[in-house]
Amino acid sequence: MATKNPKTPCKFGGKCYRKNPQHLQQFSHPNRNDDEGDEPKLKKRKTETTAKGKGKTLDDFFGKKKEDKQKVHEVSDEEPEVDESETDKGNDIHDDSGNESHRAESDDSEEVDEEPPASPENVRENIKQKFLVEMPEDFYQFWDFCKSEKADNPSDALKDLVGLQLVWGHFDILSWQARKYTLCHFNKKKLFVMLFRDDPKEMPALVGANSAKTDCKISIKGDNLFAAVSAYIDDKLKSKEVSAGDKTKLKELSERLQSCAKKNKQTLELKSKRIKEREKKVVCKSFHRCGIVVPVDENEVGYREVPETPADLKRMFKKIADSKTDAERDKNFEPLQEIITLIQFANDECDYGEGLELGIDLFCYGGETFHTTIRQLLSLAYDLLNREEYGRIIEAHLKHRKRGDDLSQL
Repeated sequence: MATKNPKTPCKFGGKCYRKNPQHLQQFSHPNRNDDEGDEPKLKKRKTETTAKGKGKTLDDFFGKKKEDKQKVHEVSDEEPEVDESETDKGNDIHDDSGNESHRAESDDSEEVDEEPPASPENVRENIKQKFLVEMPEDFYQFWDFCKSEKADNPSDALKDLVGLQLVWGHFDILSWQARKYTLCHFNKKKLFVMLFRDDPKEMPALVGANSAKTDCKISIKGDNLFAAVSAYIDDKLKSKEVSAGDKTKLKELSERLQSCAKKNKQTLELKSKRIKEREKKVVCKSFHRCGIVVPVDENEVGYREVPETPADLKRMFKKIADSKTDAERDKNFEPLQEIITLIQFANDECDYGEGLELGIDLFCYGGETFHTTIRQLLSLAYDLLNREEYGRIIEAHLKHRKRGDDLSQL
């Protein structure tokens, strides 16, 4: 005779995303197809340290330094795994500080540090190995321009006069200086300029700028680095705070930059033909306002909109993040869970863009409370869209996400 389960069946059944112990102890999930069932498990975390070498894996760029010995130990899902002071507490829009109880929703997969592969000698292959994407020609052309401006330290070629600096990431591989790996290229007070691409297998669609401590919005600054820097110099020339002597130097620098761009056939238009063509493919703006592009066929299969306005989503996310107890959070999570269930139906019908949109909106809103949901939504969306590289990147990023403008992990 079958034993009756004393727990109340979860309204979402096997499609429920929640993993915190209180929810699993209170509700049953009879059709749940995972290895966890309804009981929180102990997990093994494996940390391994090897001798410092030139080759690095993706996790190394976002991870901490390795030790000399391998350690394996068991921890419960309730055990805090990350130093509170170093963790993302609501990147971009919402600060989720003080909300520790939802850490039980952390990923239960094993963390294993593998022996890093050797770095390729070819710099382009080296960058692709480190960041899983290829860099466009204007990236290398702009580096050459900076070398022509300051051969001994190209990273600081624009620092004193323009206030821009090549920092943390791809340019460091070119300079072989500090090994700091992020996706930001320039820094001016909290402003970051980055190459933005829709598909990791394609070249960047545009250059975007974001003020990290203000919000998650990305403004478009042309389709290449020359256009972005030229626009920045033009804005600086209009400033009353710039002295007459510096304006003369800026004009001369601008002329050299334009000459180099023309030589390399790079447009300085902020809204180039390529950007206009992309705008036609954007299916929704998302929280970052730069737009999302996914394949949509002639029958409009590929995307369906999230059934909530951005304002309603932000209110929904805030209620979840501000919850004081697990019970309150579970109740506030129900509207979001209903959207996730609809996304599962959308995925069954090949409308993969809806899951990508909600995942990106949660990522932009920020907060450790949402890390598991972000990971599940985006990893699946990227897999369905054949953008597996982004799935690997989001997994690595969420393990060590933190708030602030100091993006170095070393």
